[in-house]
Amino acid sequence: MPKEKILVTGSSGFIGMHLCISLLKDGYQVLGIDNMNDYYNVDLKNSRLEKLNKYINFNFEQYDITNLEKLTSSFKNFSPDKVVNLAAQAGVRYSINNPHSYIESNIVGFMNILECVRHFKIEGLIYASSSSVYGANTKLPFSVEDSTENQVSIYGVTKRTNELMANSYSHLYNINTTGLRFFTVYGPWGRPDMAMFIFADNIINNKEITVYNKGLMNRDFTYIDDIVGGIFSAIKKNYPCEIFNLGSSRSEKIMNMIKYIERAIGKKANITFEDIQLGDIKETLADIKYSEQKLGYKPTISLNKGIPKFMNWYKEHKNMKK
Repeated sequence: MPKEKILVTGSSGFIGMHLCISLLKDGYQVLGIDNMNDYYNVDLKNSRLEKLNKYINFNFEQYDITNLEKLTSSFKNFSPDKVVNLAAQAGVRYSINNPHSYIESNIVGFMNILECVRHFKIEGLIYASSSSVYGANTKLPFSVEDSTENQVSIYGVTKRTNELMANSYSHLYNINTTGLRFFTVYGPWGRPDMAMFIFADNIINNKEITVYNKGLMNRDFTYIDDIVGGIFSAIKKNYPCEIFNLGSSRSEKIMNMIKYIERAIGKKANITFEDIQLGDIKETLADIKYSEQKLGYKPTISLNKGIPKFMNWYKEHKNMKK
């Protein structure tokens, strides 16, 4: 029996590339869509795409999901069984100064995905949400049953809006939708706008790193392989209408993250402490009991094991660029 055909948006992104490789190795036919925007270094996106293009069961189209005409054409020609939407304008801090780009990509673009899923009778839609939807919640750990009304960034607002839109389409049109709330994903081929990448880069190059809220911040850091395992399970389970947390269920101090990077590099960081930034939250921690129960989700890679894996890739990547 042939494997399913999966359409993946945001395929040249960090999570998108890793998911596509996992699907391709497992024999799925994958159509990747990505606008290859310059929110961060396009060279990194091109390098990810080069890795994907080595697979004969991978095809790629470059455009923005806000282009409904092109998106409709892709659905019609590829005829996917399921869709994984990872395309989005990322970044909490960037959303403070550039809110319109989030509305376009994360809401208008997602509306186009839902409409295509509806009209082409797709078996299931799995889409990226975010731990940012928990906003200023102080109750820990964050549970999918918690209130999400107290938003602190436009990014979080757009991701919560996606969940409400998907819920509506599930009930109106009997579409299977699964939202996945990702918690601070890191690992090889990661985004250079994320703190871990910035800190590694600056420490190696003897530059200062800026740490907010005097370093009193905690994050649920989740290794990319654990995230991909959760997405893979969501694709296979294909529930009618669900939302899951995908995190490590460990709350790690930012200062511990820096310590692990210093150890991997063999050099101490030169740190400047500043006040907390607009839109930032002090701590994240995922309650993953529901994900364990319904997805069989079991994260296995702790931060002290994951950072050396990230740093090994980082050093190789920097050497390749020389």
